Formats: sequence, C-alpha cells, structure tokens
Amino acid sequence: MSKNLVQSNASPLVMVVDDDDFSRDFLSEMLTELGVRDVHCAVDGRQALKAMKMLPRYPDFLVCDIFMPDMDGIEFLAELAKSGYRGSIMLVSGEDASMMHIAQEVALANGLQLMGAYTKPVAMATLAQALAKLLPD
Repeated sequence: MSKNLVQSNASPLVMVVDDDDFSRDFLSEMLTELGVRDVHCAVDGRQALKAMKMLPRYPDFLVCDIFMPDMDGIEFLAELAKSGYRGSIMLVSGEDASMMHIAQEVALANGLQLMGAYTKPVAMATLAQALAKLLPD
C-alpha cells in the first residue's frame, strides 16, 4: 500500500490531460492512491482548457501528454502560458526524446513551472515525488 502523501486539508486540484484511456485512468488511479481527492481528466488540450474554465480554480498540478489529437501538449502549453497559468506541470510521453525536449523548452521559454518530463508509464514514486513538492512543509 502506498503512503498517502496528501493530507485531507491540503489536497491539490489535479488535471490529467492524455488521449490514451489506459494512461489517463492509470495516472488518475495513482493520484487517488496518493491521496489526491480532486482529479479531473481531459483527452486533449482543447478539452482541458474548456474544463479548466468550469473548475472553481485552475489546477495546482497538470500531468500532460505531449502527443494528442486536436490540440497537442505543445499547443496546450502555449495556451496555458497565455492564460497566466502558475501551477506545476509534469509532461509525459510514450514518444521520442527529441519531442520531449522541445516540449520542455516551450514550457520553460513561456515561464511555466515545469516539474519534469517523463516517459510513460510514469512510476508511482515519480508522481509521489512531484506531488510532495506541491505540499507545504
């Protein structure tokens, strides 16, 4: 059993943006197991932007795939920057390292708070480490 990293009064709002059903569900389940109570999902960047407008506040943490239909992760990152998003972002991809590097550069060049870029599937320990950075000491 994994350690519940999120205290009941400090649960972040998290969004998983991934077009792959298995990856999206797997990430959501891991986040829930780590104690995140407020997990939202979207299948691409465009759907995520629409969903974010409906939330009570922007997500504290985004887990975002790079390769998605309609609006991919790189376009989504550019839109997040335009909207003034200040939460943390973890990029994930099952694709080549060069595109992962480009997405990292886009995020950093746009002043986004990038927590890292990882190959799918993301390990529970990696996700837990990223969440731990969100929580106050």
